[in-house]
Amino acid sequence: MQIIKDGVLVEDGWIHLDDDAPLPQAGSVTVSATRWLKEREILLQRGGSLGLRIGGADDLDALAPDLAGFALITVEFPGLADGRGFSIARLLREDYGYGGEIRARGNFIQDQLFYLKRVGVNAFEFTQAADLAKMLPALEEFTVTYQAGCDERTPLYRRRNAGC
Repeated sequence: MQIIKDGVLVEDGWIHLDDDAPLPQAGSVTVSATRWLKEREILLQRGGSLGLRIGGADDLDALAPDLAGFALITVEFPGLADGRGFSIARLLREDYGYGGEIRARGNFIQDQLFYLKRVGVNAFEFTQAADLAKMLPALEEFTVTYQAGCDERTPLYRRRNAGC
């Protein structure tokens, strides 16, 4: 399966494990925050890359000590009207200092890609059918941003006055 990562289409090698799925000894897998908190020691012993899936109801503070150890953090988007994923991504980047891949996964639309990128998401996995090649231009839809974000730390009014 292909995803968008860092503005290009790439093959995805990650497997998203359900909470009751057997744990493979190797390979790149993601687990839910619930499973991570319950099986932390077992998960740390396995080979392969480990990623974390976070939903709107998960407690980031409880996960904070371990966040830097994940190769991937997937932020789940269960519905179009659920904007908590935007806040989670921004908190991961700004408050928790996570520097790895943050992937939006789930039910979001092309119009949201640019804004997801602004809050720190650098990979996109659609669970509904999507023509990913047609989605790519949305990442660069706007050339000027007014507010500061994860992609531009200085607001426009400060950038404008910097040269005066």
